[in-house]
Amino acid sequence: MEFGSFLVSLGTSAAIFVVLMLLFTWLSRKPGNVTIYYPNRIIKGLEPWEGTSLTRNPLAWMREAFTSSEQDIVNVSGVDTAVHFVFLSTALGIFACSGLLLLPTLLPIAATDHNLKTRSKNATDTTSKGTFSQIDNLSMANITKKSPRLWAFLGAVYWISLVTYFFLWKAYKHVSTLRAQALMSTDVKPEQFAILVRDMPHPPDGQTQKEFIDSYFREIYPETFYRSLVVTENSKVNKIWEKLEGYKKKLARAEAINEATNNRPTNKTGMCGLVGKQVDSIEYYTELINESVAKLETEQKAVLAEKQQTAAIVFFNNRITAASAAQSLHCQMVDKWTVMEAPEPRQLIWKNLNIKLFGRIIRQYFIYFFVAVTILFYMIPIAFVSAITTLKNLQKIIPFIKPIVELTSVRTVLESFLPQIALLVFLAMLPKLLLFLSKAEGIPSQSHAIRAASGKYFYFSVFNVFIGVTLAGTLFNTVKDIAKNPKLDMVINLLATSLPKSATFFLTYVALKFFIGYGLELSRIIPLIIFHLKKKFLCKTEAEVKEAWYPGDLSYATRVPGDLLILTITFCYSVIAPLILVFGVTYFGLGWLVLRNQALKVYVPSYESYGRMWPHIHQRILAALFLFQVVMFGYLGAKTFFYTALVIPLIIISLIFGYVCRQKFYGGFEHTALEVACRELKQSPDLEEIFRAYIPHSLSTHKPDEHEFKGAMSRYQDFNAISAA
Repeated sequence: MEFGSFLVSLGTSAAIFVVLMLLFTWLSRKPGNVTIYYPNRIIKGLEPWEGTSLTRNPLAWMREAFTSSEQDIVNVSGVDTAVHFVFLSTALGIFACSGLLLLPTLLPIAATDHNLKTRSKNATDTTSKGTFSQIDNLSMANITKKSPRLWAFLGAVYWISLVTYFFLWKAYKHVSTLRAQALMSTDVKPEQFAILVRDMPHPPDGQTQKEFIDSYFREIYPETFYRSLVVTENSKVNKIWEKLEGYKKKLARAEAINEATNNRPTNKTGMCGLVGKQVDSIEYYTELINESVAKLETEQKAVLAEKQQTAAIVFFNNRITAASAAQSLHCQMVDKWTVMEAPEPRQLIWKNLNIKLFGRIIRQYFIYFFVAVTILFYMIPIAFVSAITTLKNLQKIIPFIKPIVELTSVRTVLESFLPQIALLVFLAMLPKLLLFLSKAEGIPSQSHAIRAASGKYFYFSVFNVFIGVTLAGTLFNTVKDIAKNPKLDMVINLLATSLPKSATFFLTYVALKFFIGYGLELSRIIPLIIFHLKKKFLCKTEAEVKEAWYPGDLSYATRVPGDLLILTITFCYSVIAPLILVFGVTYFGLGWLVLRNQALKVYVPSYESYGRMWPHIHQRILAALFLFQVVMFGYLGAKTFFYTALVIPLIIISLIFGYVCRQKFYGGFEHTALEVACRELKQSPDLEEIFRAYIPHSLSTHKPDEHEFKGAMSRYQDFNAISAA
């Protein structure tokens, strides 16, 4: 990419962000848009503009974000959201501190060398794929081989690594404190009084599953055991319940239409309401509801009596016993009576609870293998798209576009955005597949599945986006030479010289992500348009309107790996092309501001795991640092720097640092510490209410006074959990 195209891309992205920010300022003050820009406040029963300013100043939201405290975030959006801001501020601190030393040091050192001028006939070591620009002169590519100036770049690797160790250690301690404070809360949380028991053996003759588990835990915990809930196979009853809820929504919609128009609506009884007999909608859905209620009650009795499984939720009368039981070995055989802390009721993935230990292990390894194969083969279309979307290659493949591409304005726009947009489209197709695969491992909770999917997505992004794009263009042009002369030194040289040649691409990619990405995030233009279209043409009831504007959560499964990819890119180019540190600081700084506003006003958390995402984030940051150190070892070697081996101690230190952090901190995230669980509550827990918290809607009776809870029930907090189960 030429320097002019880079500036056009950067300027266009910045201009779009300013426009989107002004749109946000204007649209968020309209009363008809409050459900899009303040849904979190509305759901909590607060006034949309309470504590905020209606000034016309487009930067007022920044002041509100700056003045909010971490406790405000915890109170409004939970610990998990606060932990995400710890991640953003940690990345911001790493790159800001690194940039304070590296930018004034490395840029003059690189700019005053003359490697590119002396090698002007060889374009294999530039940052802009064949064009010498001002950006090349400010990069490590302008440093002559064996130059003593390379000492400064080696020192920069050490500085970035030490800064990262400091900020990661500080962040891990802080998140551990956040988690402990939340778990020590005096409020009653059902999951703190329960454990999840899996891999139960079949009961002896003459005993039911419930009697067996009650006797087992009552013998071990005679004074603190309360009762148990045996997990049941709910697929059929869930389907009946879903249909019943659907009929209720359609009945409410028909009644709303009747009230608004004074005409009783009708519909056809066939497929999708398009064929079949024409009937009165209100009478028809009322009849279906009555039929479904009868079917539901019959199926509920069958489920409780005949479909109990070898998993259960066990309740205790205090938190410390539950915490102790969750981290204890209950059976000599480790594949029997396995226990863990119970997830929140709304998080449970019920269909996974009955999967046996060895079945889960086999599923896990199979899915790891499948994901690895997917990553390897997905790189082929990514590399192909990255290669062919360069204008030079497009003209070879599609010759008739040459006259259009030769137009300066068209060429500039295509060079600026085409490869990046193609890459983003490919990445958008993945998250649902990875989340599905993670749940298929037998993971018992939604938050755990999201963490697993996030990890897969991160490694996928790094391998296919970072490494794939880095090598793609070079491979496209040199594959014939490699095939003719497949020597190891040629392959190593290819790997060593590919990274700096993609620097300008990634500078543009990061700029596109923070200007366009966060501009759309702040303005919420797309959700606003969709909401008003649905409200005008589709929604007839208040429930349908609420469903249309409900914002969901921060989408950690894609947001966290997306941020980690930017962190990895910034790490790996921080010494080779130090200008990327400015872009990294801008990305995480702007992200902190925009998401602060969204967390306080927009997004509604769908679960609370008390910061369990942090060990995952910490491990991936260290993986990014490790990759950066390996890359610098290879690139300094390509520069034939005699002291390249001095990078090896850093690689070893990173591995040791990761091990020490895991040994010191991870246990407090895997289990609840007993010193945390022993804190007194402000009121005695209602154990029956805690028990009822795990009853699924599909097993709840429509006549509560007549229903007997037989311990084979669990609870979903929302309709989405039924779908997940």
